[in-house]
Amino acid sequence: MSEMIITEAIAEAAVLGGAVLGGGGGGSMAKGRINIREALSLGTLRLVDIDDIPPDTVLITGSAVGAPAAAEAQVAPRDYLRVIDILMANGCPKPGGFIPNECGGSSITNGWIPAALMGLPVVDALCNGRAHPTGTMGSMGLHKEPAYVSRQSAAGGNPEKGLYVEIHAAGKLEATAALVRAAADKAGGLVAVARNPVEAAFAKKNGACGALKQAIRLGERMKAAASGGGEKVVSEVLGFLGGSLVTRGAVESLELVTKGGFDSGKIVVGDCETTFWNEFMTLERGGARLGTFPDLIMTLDAADGLPVTTAELRKGQDVFLILVPAEKLILGEGMRCPDLMKSIEPVVGKEILPYIQSVLR
Repeated sequence: MSEMIITEAIAEAAVLGGAVLGGGGGGSMAKGRINIREALSLGTLRLVDIDDIPPDTVLITGSAVGAPAAAEAQVAPRDYLRVIDILMANGCPKPGGFIPNECGGSSITNGWIPAALMGLPVVDALCNGRAHPTGTMGSMGLHKEPAYVSRQSAAGGNPEKGLYVEIHAAGKLEATAALVRAAADKAGGLVAVARNPVEAAFAKKNGACGALKQAIRLGERMKAAASGGGEKVVSEVLGFLGGSLVTRGAVESLELVTKGGFDSGKIVVGDCETTFWNEFMTLERGGARLGTFPDLIMTLDAADGLPVTTAELRKGQDVFLILVPAEKLILGEGMRCPDLMKSIEPVVGKEILPYIQSVLR
C-alpha cells in the first residue's frame, strides 16, 4: 500500500500545484482552501494509488461545473455532500472511493469532502491531469461507450437569492453534461457535481493516474522557492514540468464574456495573445501559434509566482506567461478525442485540430 494521509500542508501543496496545472481554469485556490478546511474537519483524508484498490471498486467523480467569474456563482461545502446523496438516491451503487475531475486550485479538492465524511479514499486517478472546459472532456472517454448510462447530480446557488438548484440526470453523457451545464447557469454560474460511476479498472486505463501526487510535488517545490520571489518560483515550475517562459509583461487587454455557464474571451500580455474558454486555449505571438490546448498555457503573478486564473486576471497586472507541451502532462482519455477538441474552435474563433495531431488518437 502507498497510502498517504492528506495533512493541511499536503493539501496546500496540492492546491498550489493544482492551480498551475489548471491552465487558467479549475477554480480558485481560495475555494480549494475552503474545501480543504471542511474536509479535514469531517475526518481523515486518505490518498491511495489506483493499484491499491480492487479493480471492481466503484469510483465517483467529484466536480464543479460553471463559469468561475460569474457574479452570482456560489457553491457551499454542503453542496458537495448533497450531490452524493442525490446520486445514491437515484440508483448509483455505493462508492468505494472518489476521484477529482481535474487539476485546478479548487478542482483538485473535488470529492475530498464526501471522502472524508464517508471514510473512503481519494484515489489518484483523476479524470484529467490538467483542467478543461466541458464535462465530457473530463469523463475519460465514456462518451465513446454506447451502452454507458451517465448519472450526474448537481447542486449549487445562493438560496438567499432564490438561486439554489439541484438536479439528477441520467442518459447519454453529452445530454446529461448539457443539463448540468444548464443547471449551473440557472444557479448563478456554478454547481457542485457528482457523476459517472465507473470501476477502478476503467479509471486505471483511461484516467490521469498519478496527477494528484504530481500536483503535490509541484506545490511543495513552489512553497520551498517562495522566499526567492516570483522569478524563483516560476523557474521551479518550469524545471519540474519541463516548460518554457514565453514572456513577462503587463496584461494589456482583457476581454471576458460569461455566458451559458462558461467564461470565454481573449487576453493580451506583452506581445502575446491568448484565447480562453475557462482555460487558456491558444497562445500566439505575431500571429504565429506557440501553444494550443491541451498544452498548458498559464499565467503566474510576477511578484510572488502564484498562479492566476483567467477569472482572476486584471488589466495592468504584471505576470509571467508560461507554456508546457501536452506531451509532458498526465492527461486523461478525454484529451485524445478529436470530436471534443473540435468544439473549442467556434468558441474561441481559432483552429485547434490542425495543431494537436500528436496528442489525438
